[in-house]
Amino acid sequence: MKPLPYLAFAWLAMTSFTVCAQGATPRDVPTVTVTASATASVANDRLQAWLRTEAEHVDPAAAANQVNAAMAKALARAKGAAGVTVATSGYSTQQITEKGRPTRWRVTQTMTISGADFAAITTLLTRLQEQDGMLLSGMSFSLSPSAREQAERTLIQQAIRAWQSRAQVAAAALGFENWRAGHVNVQTSEPGRVFPMRAAAMSAAEVAPVQVEAGMTDVTVTVSGDAVLETTRNIR
Repeated sequence: MKPLPYLAFAWLAMTSFTVCAQGATPRDVPTVTVTASATASVANDRLQAWLRTEAEHVDPAAAANQVNAAMAKALARAKGAAGVTVATSGYSTQQITEKGRPTRWRVTQTMTISGADFAAITTLLTRLQEQDGMLLSGMSFSLSPSAREQAERTLIQQAIRAWQSRAQVAAAALGFENWRAGHVNVQTSEPGRVFPMRAAAMSAAEVAPVQVEAGMTDVTVTVSGDAVLETTRNIR
């Protein structure tokens, strides 16, 4: 039986469903456990970006007012862009104490921009940096639920066919003419945690158009389960 390729399932959150074909399998019936998988690289179709505005001042209220005004301006611009989802995603006030300097306060607020129109988002990101003084903290790419589901539909069929082929080979190698499916699990890889790609802050005069490359995401479906062996073949 051909060895399966190594898959780092420890890094994947898995969802699964179980199929029990032709009723329960008695314990005294010979079975063989078989595993097969199918993987496809799918183009990412979602972009998410994080931007922040921050200010430092000896008066915390002054720092907050500066941040609040900058965020209000940036939100107004972002909400006017078609095909973009906008949300605020964080607000913090931090006291900064350094020897030889007066105590001051740093206020930071973050906004999140996401969508499927990469051109619209990158244009908006450039304008927010250049015209509103926003700092780009990071970006990430992912698959939309519909794109992942569409890929999984095809992969489930491929993985099941591969599992059936392996079960047939295993049954024949063990000296059985026929087999049937017992308990079978179908597992699909879920999207993992999003890790943003960090972006260095630049002054407004240095801002150039934001460049992006969406890349690919691997989607994997794994089928594992019991092949119930039937009709022993006479071996001479």
